[in-house]
Amino acid sequence: MASTGPDEATGNAQEDVPPGVLKRAVAASAMGNATEWFDYGVYAYVATEIGANFFPGDHENLGALLGFAVSFVLRPIGGIVWGPLGDKLGRSTVLATTILLMSSATFCVGLVPSYDTIGIWAPIILILLRIVQGFSTGGEYGGAATFMAEYSPDKRRGFWGSFLEFGTLAGFSAGLIVVGGLRLWIGDDAMEDWGWRIPFFIAGPLGAIGLYLRIKMEDTPVFRDLEEKGEVEHEATGALKDLLAQYWKPILQLFGLVIALNVANYTLLAYMPTYLPDTIGMDKGKAEFMVLIGQLCMMLVIPFAGSLSDRIGRKPCWWYSLVGLFVLALPMFWLMAQNLALAIVGFTVLGVVYVLQLGTISATFPAMFPTHVRYAGMAISYNVATAAFGGTAPLVNEALIDATGNSYIPAFYMMGACVIGMIGLYYVVETKGASLQGRGVPGVPATPPGPLPGDRTADA
Repeated sequence: MASTGPDEATGNAQEDVPPGVLKRAVAASAMGNATEWFDYGVYAYVATEIGANFFPGDHENLGALLGFAVSFVLRPIGGIVWGPLGDKLGRSTVLATTILLMSSATFCVGLVPSYDTIGIWAPIILILLRIVQGFSTGGEYGGAATFMAEYSPDKRRGFWGSFLEFGTLAGFSAGLIVVGGLRLWIGDDAMEDWGWRIPFFIAGPLGAIGLYLRIKMEDTPVFRDLEEKGEVEHEATGALKDLLAQYWKPILQLFGLVIALNVANYTLLAYMPTYLPDTIGMDKGKAEFMVLIGQLCMMLVIPFAGSLSDRIGRKPCWWYSLVGLFVLALPMFWLMAQNLALAIVGFTVLGVVYVLQLGTISATFPAMFPTHVRYAGMAISYNVATAAFGGTAPLVNEALIDATGNSYIPAFYMMGACVIGMIGLYYVVETKGASLQGRGVPGVPATPPGPLPGDRTADA
């Protein structure tokens, strides 16, 4: 793969970002991510109530999980639309738009009447809102990770980037706290009747805060540097064309990593509150408490995981995590089936091992692509893999358990995904400390002068 390497002559604009500006950039990225995952967390935690209100009958859980999975169908299309626009118009403009759409769709879920009130239109409207949410999310995560990475100093990209995933866990945890608190306060009957709507309304103010933070931020130093040199793609379709033609190898590598990442993510964080009560008979409140304790432990560890990747590299952290999950998945799932105390231990062990992947995403993934196609590369690769293997993980796990009667299916599914991740990781270039500036691939040595990959002006 050809590369021009970073532009050493201009220095590194990221190193000159004032600390206050860097912290605001981190907050702007993390807040949007927290809003996104607050929605996914809330939906997962009220899946039983969603099923009863929108899919009454013999397959309430499957109906609710289908509603969860369908929001991922539009994520690749969202990535194809928003990613190239982010490489053309800038990261901050697109991110302000995606958080507005995302939080609005989530808020509106709480307004949809139940099946008993409007019949078949209830699940139809719900699915449509989930599609809007998925379409906007297709540009949200890749953009937020790119925004965070391009603001962070090269030598501390892992540490600062980890706060994006701190936002992920904060969103999940906030959703669980809100749902669990409501359930304790108003009871299961009221929760099923109307209480499930309240958490979705909270997405409105969360989105407004995130929007405010984003519209107040300048675009990233790396993007502005490319813009000043006149090397930004002037047509969104141009960035997409260059990406697919020149950078298909990192796309495939990232695809493998994301399969491992998201099968573990959605199995542990989204599916456990449904799996434990339905499969092994754990009380729902206890299952949610277990997940909350595990997530809070993960939040404490995640900045250290990011900082560790700045010292030893991204790939070693990923190797430890993938091998660790593969080895520990079965024994920890067995432990979770014993009692609440051991379930907390089992879940937390898997969560902390998983954090070595999660805490390095913003440092690892954006650095696999050069600046002029970075947003598109992240958004498309990440969302295609997430749609196929991430958001469908709860549905696939539930269906396979029903078909086989084997309660360890989630462990086997995670193990298989880890093997795919290991294959992708083998080919990934280490980018610890590498500059993200210019049109070169970070971490790849510069080649002799010649036409830039995808540079149509040079060809002319």
